[in-house]
Amino acid sequence: MNLTQHRDAPHYSNIRTLVVLHDMLAAGLAWLAARWLGNLLFSSAWPGPAGLVIEGLLLLSLQVLIYWRVGLYRGLWRFASLPDLGNLLRASLLGSVAIGAVCLMREIPMATVAPLLWLYPSILLLALGLPRLAFRTFKDMRTEVRWRRNSHRTLIVGAGSSGRMLLPELKRRGGHDVVGFLDDSVSLRGDEFHGVPVIGTVDQLPRITREAVIDLVVIAIPSASNDQMQRIVTLCETADVEFKTVPTLKELGASVSRVDDLKPVAIDDLLGRDPVSLDWDSIRSGLAGKRVLITGGGGSIGAELCRQIARLDPAGLVVLDSSEYNLYRIDYTLRTEFQDLVMDSVLGDVCDSATVETVVSRHRPEVIFHAAAYKHLPMLQNQVREAFRNNVLGTARMADAAIRHAVDTFVLISTDKAVNPCNVMGATKRVAELYCQRANHQSDTRFITVRFGNVLNSTGSVVPLFNEQIRKGGPVTVTHPEITRYFMTIAEAGQLIMQSAVLGQGGEVFVLDMGKPVPIRFLAEQLIRLAGKEPGQDIDIVYTGLRPGEKLFEELFHEHEAYANTAHQKIFLARNVDRPLHEFDQYLQRAERAVQHYDSVQIRKILTVLIPELGRVPPRDQKVVPLV
Repeated sequence: MNLTQHRDAPHYSNIRTLVVLHDMLAAGLAWLAARWLGNLLFSSAWPGPAGLVIEGLLLLSLQVLIYWRVGLYRGLWRFASLPDLGNLLRASLLGSVAIGAVCLMREIPMATVAPLLWLYPSILLLALGLPRLAFRTFKDMRTEVRWRRNSHRTLIVGAGSSGRMLLPELKRRGGHDVVGFLDDSVSLRGDEFHGVPVIGTVDQLPRITREAVIDLVVIAIPSASNDQMQRIVTLCETADVEFKTVPTLKELGASVSRVDDLKPVAIDDLLGRDPVSLDWDSIRSGLAGKRVLITGGGGSIGAELCRQIARLDPAGLVVLDSSEYNLYRIDYTLRTEFQDLVMDSVLGDVCDSATVETVVSRHRPEVIFHAAAYKHLPMLQNQVREAFRNNVLGTARMADAAIRHAVDTFVLISTDKAVNPCNVMGATKRVAELYCQRANHQSDTRFITVRFGNVLNSTGSVVPLFNEQIRKGGPVTVTHPEITRYFMTIAEAGQLIMQSAVLGQGGEVFVLDMGKPVPIRFLAEQLIRLAGKEPGQDIDIVYTGLRPGEKLFEELFHEHEAYANTAHQKIFLARNVDRPLHEFDQYLQRAERAVQHYDSVQIRKILTVLIPELGRVPPRDQKVVPLV
């Protein structure tokens, strides 16, 4: 932005003009003082009035060019520091070159020139530096007085539109003395907004927070990537200063917050990805005015789907969940936020045939999002009966009911752990995927599977566990130093699931782009730092070893499963290689009888037949092929 493009430009221009006039006056006085001292101490010839004026004008012309060349006016007197002292020193030393050039043009004798070559730059350095030092000292004294009045001296990172919108709000609400902006944009260097200057780059944050006695840093870059946020947070932690951030573009777009709603930096801000661009027209046309049923609607993903779909004005929303508390919570949220929403909350189990039949026949949903599932991997490893009953038979009950009652679309929420599963949870989800693909070939209902990795802050996930361990003083337990997982935010997962639902024609397995896998060790370190502590010093990280059925890394595609792009850049289509499913129904019937008799051994055997990958642990050095 050019200085003439905002309302504060005249104020800043006036200040700069005064500074330039001061420095020109300093150069002139330094020249006169050097000439006088040279005459007094070394008996140098004193020029006549005309000669003195000509020499002074020549010197000032050269000196002003030197000032601009060394960048003397990029900084502000208020924040004069060692780098600015270096600029003053260069300007003064180059002044000896300027005076030498003037003397050469005037053909002044060398006996007169020699003293001037060191007298002039020495006097000029004092003339330029002492006023700046005095001004800085004066401002620091005023700063100290304000600081004692409990006003939070605030620094805003990001001088873009969000930072400029935030500034008047912080002033209006009081309690914030905004000192300046930091921004890496060269075009903004030295600009002012509402009297608050852009005083440096982001990398200068530690030095400026120390020198300007900053109490709070506000990160005002809603569009920042995770790498950018990690860099800024690291600098804030290095500076040992409190820091907060404004809502992300995703949160602002969802109308859940305003740009002036400051919040602590969360792990979502560090590991989140670029905002998702959705085809809302197709989503609305696919879901608006439709009757929608969401199973597991009280869970993390199910509840997010409820909130997202409620905004699309469905004809009706039915929420089915077996947890009384979870159902109460989402019911209260929806009825409070969406008072015109036609909805019904049903407490029931997807494994109960009577419940499933009654809900589907009574409400006649056109779209079913099947999010009900058990997902806690270590626990399910020894609970094969419950895992199979809920994840496989519950899916089969809902899928069969969808076919009987001519439901238009059935969306299965799957997981990356269904890929080459070496654990019970992943194997049961893979069987559920196969059941839905089989059902798609045998009915007019569109069966669509959406597969993705871990969701930040979901119930039972690693983030709440780590936060609880940190609150208790540690240690934070990580299974392996090299273990990695894919992560996305709950909001992003919900939005991409809806997008997949309207993209699919039936039979597809959509895989959400999970970005780069995140080392769990890195996740633990970041959570510890966000809590204001230092890993290894305040909170220890202890490695406990991989648990039964746990992989070192997760995969998004099977070994012989290719993938293709779709109309959405963050959604991929897994091209399945049809596998023989001979006697699939018979195995499921046998497994159901084993469930009724609580025969976990038989269920595990059947599960191994249906999913031969179960129990095969991939080599530790195997790499995941990145999505490109």
